[in-house]
Amino acid sequence: MVNYSFSLSDLEYFLLILTRVSCFIFIAPFFSMKNTPSHVRIGLSFFVSMLLYEIITPMEGTVTYNSAAGYAAIVVKEAITGLLIGFAPTMCSAIVNLAGSIIDMETGLSMATLLDPNTNQQTSISGALYQYMLLLLMIVTGMYRFLLGALADTFVLIPVNGAVFRTDSLLQSMIQFPGEYVVIAFRIALPVFCVMLILNSVLGIMAKVSPQLNMFAVGIQLKVLVGLSAIFLSISMLPDAADFIFNEMKEMMTSFVGGMM
Repeated sequence: MVNYSFSLSDLEYFLLILTRVSCFIFIAPFFSMKNTPSHVRIGLSFFVSMLLYEIITPMEGTVTYNSAAGYAAIVVKEAITGLLIGFAPTMCSAIVNLAGSIIDMETGLSMATLLDPNTNQQTSISGALYQYMLLLLMIVTGMYRFLLGALADTFVLIPVNGAVFRTDSLLQSMIQFPGEYVVIAFRIALPVFCVMLILNSVLGIMAKVSPQLNMFAVGIQLKVLVGLSAIFLSISMLPDAADFIFNEMKEMMTSFVGGMM
């Protein structure tokens, strides 16, 4: 006969685990997609919390409070911890949007934007293409399993109610990220950027050689045609570019966790 009895302290400890896990799934890439049903995310958060609760041994005196406000403060601390852990890879997933904006600006498609249902923001066509390709690579390579595994490891490094927010370390991670953000995005857009640079040089030479030709009208069609061809030929290098993004996700999660230990 199965025994479902539990103490109030066990329930309190489980709710704190559920808070961190649910906040992580709410903001982490792949899990936080708008087209993922809410009850699926809620169920995933609950069952992951159940699994973690079974393998995590509560430390003596971990959850100590004197009033309901004290327990609420612990809940808020766990929520912030889960949001920060999930926010680290979410920032890295936005790299492809910058790369797509650079490509569309070079190919003349910068004004052709569409609404991204995941972020409810206008994004470029190439950015949306790279974003969904990155999502597919995340599924194929099992990166989503790494994110859940990293979340489980944080309960060892940062026990429940054991987070210490070191603002200097977290701020340093936030300051360091924009530089790597631009570098990785430019690496993704570099093949198209180089092709368009050569094309602009050729058009400039032709404009000097044959001034009677309207290179502005000819260049618009050529930029779109050559740009799409360059994207088609360089799409095979996207898995290598995704490795840069996935490594950046790991580094940012490690940096954020280190700032809360």
